[in-house]
Amino acid sequence: MEVMRKLRTYKEAGVDIGGAAQFIRAIQPLARLTRRHGLVRGIGSFGGLFELNSSSKGQPVLVASADGVGTKLKVAQLTGRFEPLGQDLVAMNVNDILCAGAEPLFFLDYIAAGKLEPQVFLEIVRGIVRGCVEAHCVLLGGETAQMPLVYAGEDFDLAGFAVGVVDRRRIISGNRVRVGDRLLGLASNGLHANGFTLVQKVFSKKQLKSKGRELLKPTRIYVRPVLELLKNRIPVVGIAHITGGSFQEKIPRILPEGKSVVLRKGSWPVPAIFRSVQAAGVSESEMFRTFNMGIGMALILPPRAVSRAQRLLKRHSIQSWVVGEVTKGRKGVQIV
Repeated sequence: MEVMRKLRTYKEAGVDIGGAAQFIRAIQPLARLTRRHGLVRGIGSFGGLFELNSSSKGQPVLVASADGVGTKLKVAQLTGRFEPLGQDLVAMNVNDILCAGAEPLFFLDYIAAGKLEPQVFLEIVRGIVRGCVEAHCVLLGGETAQMPLVYAGEDFDLAGFAVGVVDRRRIISGNRVRVGDRLLGLASNGLHANGFTLVQKVFSKKQLKSKGRELLKPTRIYVRPVLELLKNRIPVVGIAHITGGSFQEKIPRILPEGKSVVLRKGSWPVPAIFRSVQAAGVSESEMFRTFNMGIGMALILPPRAVSRAQRLLKRHSIQSWVVGEVTKGRKGVQIV
């Protein structure tokens, strides 16, 4: 009968407490790069502290989000490029809370793995820091969990959490959307962080590696340009972050009852990477149901405000196109 060897330490069981502490010390100087007004205490304590200064918002409302990067991380593992995942993690969350018109305040991350991989995780944290700087929010804390009984080998998962604030009187809810309003599409940076399970089904490993740099382009962060639109009183009445489920899932969330959107194919240039995925065997209807197709965020605003909004977006090097309009009808999106 086989006799099980007795383990004497946590490290022998697969959890390196000392290595985790060393990792935390290594990321503290990176986190300090994300400092902003309101930070009281960040990484290294039991809980991060952030002061909500109500004088900056008349009736402050907190907006929160939690999200991950999905199976995009498997492409990162295949190619050995992990830093883009960090910005993806921040972007997926701050872009979501931006849809309410909120300014991001702080971000937290969660890395769960079978074993500690300091170099890989430091790369990811560098990407997180880059994303936080871009979104002007604090990396306030996080958790690195070693769970060898849950994750096998080099497997790991990522999750992120963001909190922002908006004045109650300036919340963008979509209730002011009117028939005739325009849908302004903001250019994406490629696939962002959605649809990668399908991508990995239609591309071979060789194709994934050869297209790795394009596939791993980090999700664009729209915080600064969109907040500038709002600061300049551009009457944006709806914002949709185009992620999983794409147009047909995300745009109806910001439409009031009795309003529909007509989305016009051909009104913007679809990047080549999407054409490659489609050519690998995905139908056009499935492409528009799964991927952002080159539009990472959609704004709804009156026709009179479109040209001014586009000028401001151009200052931030964001291309934009009028890709549709609001019509009367059952809540939904018609792609024509």
